[in-house]
Amino acid sequence: LTSTSNSMPKQVEVRMHESHLEPIEAAPRSKCALICQKMRKNLLLTLTVLGVILGAVSGMLLRVASPIDDNIVMVIAFPGDILMRMLKMLILPLIISSLITGLAGLDAKSSGRLGTRAMVYYMTTTIIAAILGVILVLIIHPGNPKLKENLGEGLQNDDVSSLDAFFDLIRNLFPENLVQACFQQIQTVVKKVEVQPDFDDSNSTMDEFLSGATKPPPIFKEKKSLQFKSGMNVLGLIGFFIAFGICMGKMGEKARLMIEFFNILNEIVMKLVIMIMWYSPFGIACLICGKIISIKDLEVVARQLGMYMITVIVGLIIHGAIFLPCIYFAIVRKNPFTFFMGIFQAWITALGTASSAGTLPVTFRCLEENLGIDKRVTRFVLPVGATINMDGTALYEAVAAIFIAQMNGVVLDPGQIVTVSLTATLASVGAASIPSAGLVTMLLILTAVGLPTQDISLLVAVDWLLDRFRTSVNVVGDSYGAGIVYHLSKAELEALDAQHGKSDDIEMMTKTQSYYDDLKNHHENNSNQCVYAAHNSVLVDECKVQLTLTDIETCI
Repeated sequence: LTSTSNSMPKQVEVRMHESHLEPIEAAPRSKCALICQKMRKNLLLTLTVLGVILGAVSGMLLRVASPIDDNIVMVIAFPGDILMRMLKMLILPLIISSLITGLAGLDAKSSGRLGTRAMVYYMTTTIIAAILGVILVLIIHPGNPKLKENLGEGLQNDDVSSLDAFFDLIRNLFPENLVQACFQQIQTVVKKVEVQPDFDDSNSTMDEFLSGATKPPPIFKEKKSLQFKSGMNVLGLIGFFIAFGICMGKMGEKARLMIEFFNILNEIVMKLVIMIMWYSPFGIACLICGKIISIKDLEVVARQLGMYMITVIVGLIIHGAIFLPCIYFAIVRKNPFTFFMGIFQAWITALGTASSAGTLPVTFRCLEENLGIDKRVTRFVLPVGATINMDGTALYEAVAAIFIAQMNGVVLDPGQIVTVSLTATLASVGAASIPSAGLVTMLLILTAVGLPTQDISLLVAVDWLLDRFRTSVNVVGDSYGAGIVYHLSKAELEALDAQHGKSDDIEMMTKTQSYYDDLKNHHENNSNQCVYAAHNSVLVDECKVQLTLTDIETCI
């Protein structure tokens, strides 16, 4: 402490000793302690992987045992059903809070660029996946007409019009009732209505008319109508809350209270996600075990559709482990496999739940906490990607459509193959992010090239397994997309942060100036000789004492 000896008030300075600033070296730790620390850090991931393995092994062992009653199978799968219900419960609040808070922190130009980059990535990877599926199914040729004889005829499905499906997609994008959109979406339904023909009685007698001998057979005509089916209209909710978040961001200071509300809501949902994740290993194990037990004639189906399954799985591995990492490395110039280890928890969860929307809370946590992706990017890119970016689904649908053609002995010309690729891409965009949605959208592809739609039911026996693989690829594609968009938008986000920081400084200076004016007027009126000057601190000219803004408020 130093002080002056004149009549002026004393100026006090506090100096820190240099030894206080020296870093403290951590004591060396044993290898056992380091291993334990790493295991504690990755405990949830380890438990999830063990849950998947134990569920698969337990299901296979229980299949060897005597036939298990359906009630026991239901009890085994019950914890997994509870996990799926809890994850789906969080989809709506997570989409609302993430989209609004993410877009409210961006201006209109930045959000537009983010959306453009995300859509270009989504469409590019989806087209690549569809083309890869077409190439593999033509090379491997898993379909054979003899296979159709062994599997038999499938069940008849309702015909689906591509135009009706496209219009339904647009209608769902603009829901007429937001509350209804939380649990229903609209769909065009074709019904056969009986039409009575005009009866010409000019050449018939009364007896013939009464006996009904001349009554013609009834005529049925198809009539289209709109009906609501159960299921959350995720596309419509995303469209509305994107517009809501952009408008809120334009309001600036007026909307700060609402932004804080949705920020807090997002944090609450993420805390709930963490709690659910500690239950997920047990739930995933029960889900997989129950599914394996409930499959009838698993060995027979595996022999008959084995090459079809191999074609799909090989395509998904090539796309998810080669193409997507190469795209990420070419743009970001970072190790894609290090990135993948950061999202491994989301990947294994998608493998167990078979729902990209249900995995969305885990994907948020992995990208934001493990990889440090900006929340404004993840909160905008991931909900949109979980709805429209379906790389695995596009590949699966392309393979399945051509496999059905090969099974029926139909040789597709190049134009039809191109049609399959494009239709698979567009149909995957319209697929809802719910389990087995690919089977529904596959009707569009088969109708577009004139293939029998009833053969889709032949693939249901193995869809439970392929659905998990393609969902995991969908989640990986969404995650790599978020990393790429963040890399391309990083400079803009930093400039936006600097601009917001400058605005905050100007606002602080304005408030501080008002403090200064009030204090000056107050002390001049009381003939006080102290004049207070304030910015981030206040210097009292005669006393030479440095006070903080908190002290100023105390003085007032």
